[in-house]
Amino acid sequence: MPLYSKESLDLLRGRVDLLEVVSAHIPMQKSGTSYKACCPFHEEKSPSFMMQRGDKHYHCFGCGAHGDAIAFLMGYVKMSFVDALEYLAERFQVRLERLEQEQEDKGPSKTQLKSALDKASRYYHFFLLHTEEGQVALRYLYERGIDLSFIQRFQVGYALKQDGSLTQLLRSEGVPEEVLLETGLLSITSTGRKRDFFQERITFPIRDPMGAVIGFSARKFKEETFGGKYINTQETPLFKKSQVLFGLSYCRQTIAKERKALIVEGQIDALRLIHTGFTFTVAGQGTAFGEGHVRELVSLGVNHVYLALDADKAGMEAAVKIGDLFQHKGIDVSVLELIEGSDPDSFIKERGPEGFSKLMTDAKQYLHFVYGYLLGKGPVSPSKKSEIVELIVERIKKWDHPVLVHESLKKLAIIAGVPEATIGMGAHVAGGFIRRGESVTKFSIDPNKILETDLIRWILLSDAPKKWIELSKKNITAEQMKTPACKSLYAALILAHDQNSPIDLLSLGSEASSTEEQQILADLMQRKINIEKAEEGIKESIRKIQLRHWMEEREAIKIQIQQSNSSEEEVLLLAKKFDELRRNPPVVVEL
Repeated sequence: MPLYSKESLDLLRGRVDLLEVVSAHIPMQKSGTSYKACCPFHEEKSPSFMMQRGDKHYHCFGCGAHGDAIAFLMGYVKMSFVDALEYLAERFQVRLERLEQEQEDKGPSKTQLKSALDKASRYYHFFLLHTEEGQVALRYLYERGIDLSFIQRFQVGYALKQDGSLTQLLRSEGVPEEVLLETGLLSITSTGRKRDFFQERITFPIRDPMGAVIGFSARKFKEETFGGKYINTQETPLFKKSQVLFGLSYCRQTIAKERKALIVEGQIDALRLIHTGFTFTVAGQGTAFGEGHVRELVSLGVNHVYLALDADKAGMEAAVKIGDLFQHKGIDVSVLELIEGSDPDSFIKERGPEGFSKLMTDAKQYLHFVYGYLLGKGPVSPSKKSEIVELIVERIKKWDHPVLVHESLKKLAIIAGVPEATIGMGAHVAGGFIRRGESVTKFSIDPNKILETDLIRWILLSDAPKKWIELSKKNITAEQMKTPACKSLYAALILAHDQNSPIDLLSLGSEASSTEEQQILADLMQRKINIEKAEEGIKESIRKIQLRHWMEEREAIKIQIQQSNSSEEEVLLLAKKFDELRRNPPVVVEL
């Protein structure tokens, strides 16, 4: 994670308009000098989510949600800290300066690249609707059942056949050739000739999770057009195929709220379903659906995915592999059974949204699907059945979650009609599953991390962080923190206090250099606090940390006493120290 200069962060902090950020995602109504809305963090009928223009923090008087612009983007939009920071910097026109300048890319900024791609998307859209050549592509789309509302909503476009038609227009608007090359709009052939990358194709913008155009997928509609059926923007600083989920910008909030996602293969499939009302649909992007895509959905809190892949051999094999990736992470998987030879786009055109909804309701659980697919049709020999069961068992045992492994093995035994003992339940387990007699402590929740994260949360999300840091300093030190990431973040809070620097997520997040520290900051947003009870919560957290330290000191003395190499005089001194500690349990020193 890059570390940014204090000056650029201070500039960003001054420019951020919290009301503008929040209003882009939820409707805020003016009420006197305040603005209010129904809280996006809990269900309510009367608005209790409040702020005033110029405020740096929002607050919900119903559930206690409280935070700044970074907290809102992390908690509601489900951005990572870095994504939220860069989004705000781009929105409010602040260039973030990295402390390690030598590591900074010397090429065009992401803002420049996104601006060029947005212009390109608008031009492609214009070419489709308002040129003679585009009318041919438009008729093709209409014949495919894609209407004008669909085309306008998703900014579908057309790349003209004439080479240079787009790049010349962009150059006339002041877009440098370096930016055109970096975005992939302009390419260099093997002979060194520069040419428009997309020509004579229908274009579909590829957007990042916040809706900015980061590339294109382009489909040919004439057989004579050079190249494959679909071509995508080559990998750029903005566009990484293994990480981009097509359609996510239209579905991110629904997916995060409902904790489910529908996965399809093609862009048209995804857009058709989104346009029809299935606003939790995404597709992989020009490559096999992989672990990067899974991580993106897991980070949004998804606990159930539906797979609606093409009803052919390749689609079924993909469903087996993709389903395994999600089950590996403990995510439930259901597989839709499309009519053989169809895809979601053709199915929904024929059967409508009601038919597709029924398809989802009737979807098979992953194990039922995998067993049925591998078994095939017709009679199966005992040896073949044994081979299939063993194959599935080995796959299940590699999954991460012990309870899921155990329950899935039981379910497989029922599906296959075999005794549980025949699939080795409890005898041999790989991955994270617990062997007989093995300790389960490595799967336990870390109470130290929970306790220390609570203290940091109370301080950071309260309305008087400096006051509570002062109280914490009087009672506990950073060295008393057991979790390395919490120790580092707590020390950063104390340093910010001592230097009279701003104390908020923006400042603290810029110091979070490890993955664990960034994860803790993300975890802070997952639990709400009642700021009216901040004093009570902070004192309770401090007291528990003091008590833990006090008990550890006592235990350390007991161990020293029990060591055989201690002299009688040393034992007496240690015993006296132990009694003194026992008689004086810790108390929270008030301000």
